Formats: sequence, C-alpha cells, structure tokens
Amino acid sequence: MSVAVYPGSFDPITNGHTSILRSGLVAFEKIVVAVLHNPRKNALFTVDERIEMIRESVEEMGEDPGRVEVDTFDGLLVDYCKRKNARIILRGLRAVADFEYELQMANMNRHLNSEVETVFIMADDAYFYVSSNLIKEAATLGGDVKELVPGPVASRLLAKLGR
Repeated sequence: MSVAVYPGSFDPITNGHTSILRSGLVAFEKIVVAVLHNPRKNALFTVDERIEMIRESVEEMGEDPGRVEVDTFDGLLVDYCKRKNARIILRGLRAVADFEYELQMANMNRHLNSEVETVFIMADDAYFYVSSNLIKEAATLGGDVKELVPGPVASRLLAKLGR
C-alpha cells in the first residue's frame, strides 16, 4: 500500500490544504495527515481541535475515511514516517516563495533518511494565496473567510474569535 504523510500545523486547515489532500489521494492509497505538535508555536487551536476539524473536513469532502488517517507527531518527521511505514512526505506548494523553503526541508529530510522522498503537489489555483496565518489574520480583523476554509473550520474560527 502506498502511504504518504502530509505534515503541517493546520492551524486551521484551509481549502488549500484540502485541495492538496484531494490531489494526493489520486496518487496514494492512504494519506496520514500529521498535525505537528510544537509547544513553542502560539497556535490558535489546540492539537485536539485541529485533529477534529481535519476529520470533519475530510468527512465533508466525501473522502473514504479509511484512506485518510489524522494523527499528531513531534520530533523528526522522517522518524515519524518510519513509524508509519511511509516512504513519501506530501507537501503542498502555493507560490514560488514556498519552493525555496520546501526544497531545503526536502533535502534535509533526504539527508536524515535517504529512504524517504518528498513529493510536491501544487495547490488549486483558487487557493494558491491562502495560508492558515493569513486566514487567522483576516478573520481576526473581521474579514469573511468562509469560502477559504472548510465548513467545520469557519464556524469554529468565528466562535474562537468571539463572533
């Protein structure tokens, strides 16, 4: 079975993330969406909230829940991949600015474990500019981001921000 790990903070998951997930499911039999637990990051949502929103978003997408596992990890991504018997790291690219950072990460991961490859998938054109940080900033300032995030995220985001 071809298994890919799709890592990220997903704080919160966006339609850009789900478009990459949808495309990844064309290429891989199973994708593990791995939510990074990083206590040094000032996240809006807890890891448990993010996991729940991702699961609800996958359900909303209509994808087979057996093909998408949602989990959390900390430490080295290549070590996590080994524990999951995954040889592929799935990463999304939005714009040229993402490429340099992602290339550095892919090469470092290859250095740490040459058996793990990184595969890049382009985000859907409609969401190439969307990031979790931009979503949070716009929503905090009163912007309407409902069309940029899955339904379960939109309502939680508004509730978290007191709207």
